[in-house]
Amino acid sequence: MKKIYAIGLAVTVLTGSNLALADKVEDAIEYRQGVFKTIKWNFGPMAGMVKGKIDFDATEFSRRADLVAVLAKMPGEGFIDGSDMGDTDAKSEIWENKAEFDKGMDALAENAAALAVAAQSGDMSVIKPAFGQLGKTCKGCHDDFREKE
Repeated sequence: MKKIYAIGLAVTVLTGSNLALADKVEDAIEYRQGVFKTIKWNFGPMAGMVKGKIDFDATEFSRRADLVAVLAKMPGEGFIDGSDMGDTDAKSEIWENKAEFDKGMDALAENAAALAVAAQSGDMSVIKPAFGQLGKTCKGCHDDFREKE
């Protein structure tokens, strides 16, 4: 009887661990997707201003650039082991070439911070190159590490 109880306990613990891991993976995917959506939310109006589709508002641009600079530091921690499975567009190459991916995440944070500094100038001739560099960084990572939509 003790053996049956021990086996039952082991199965319960292991099943619970797997469920906890599944929850953790799903939470990680949801977390990083939420951060990326929030970056996109702020990036969109800035792109409109840079392209002249929206009237340039230096204060609003700077506010959004500051938010993106903070947000850009966040999504990397959501790429935990096992989170290449599930409802995600993340390619397996992220985990196969983690060092290269991490460099891209660092570049995202660095270029977002540079845009926030450029935005403080209120000068579109300073902002545009910094915005372009951040856009290239985003595109490069999407091209290498994200499934096409």
